[in-house]
Amino acid sequence: MESSGFIQYAVVLLLAAVIAVPLAKRSRLGAVLGYLAAGALIGPSALNLVGNAEEIAHISELGVVLMLFVIGLELSPQRLWVMRRLVFGFGSVQLVVTA
Repeated sequence: MESSGFIQYAVVLLLAAVIAVPLAKRSRLGAVLGYLAAGALIGPSALNLVGNAEEIAHISELGVVLMLFVIGLELSPQRLWVMRRLVFGFGSVQLVVTA
């Protein structure tokens, strides 16, 4: 990807995030849902502002890592302990089904 294309994609992604997150918070939804909605909206399935998924694969992988980090920050250890049976149960089912 050339640098001007990277800058264009970065600007589109940042603008989408800046617009979507306050709208999600105003709707009493989390910031993560705002990011997901923004990504779905600007992607090739909707507005096609970022058309080629191969060109933004590295940015999207970084976005997934950052999203998981934010989810981890929002989840308290006490809540995780309460949900342990559910988490390990569904995790085990997913492992068996997809293996």
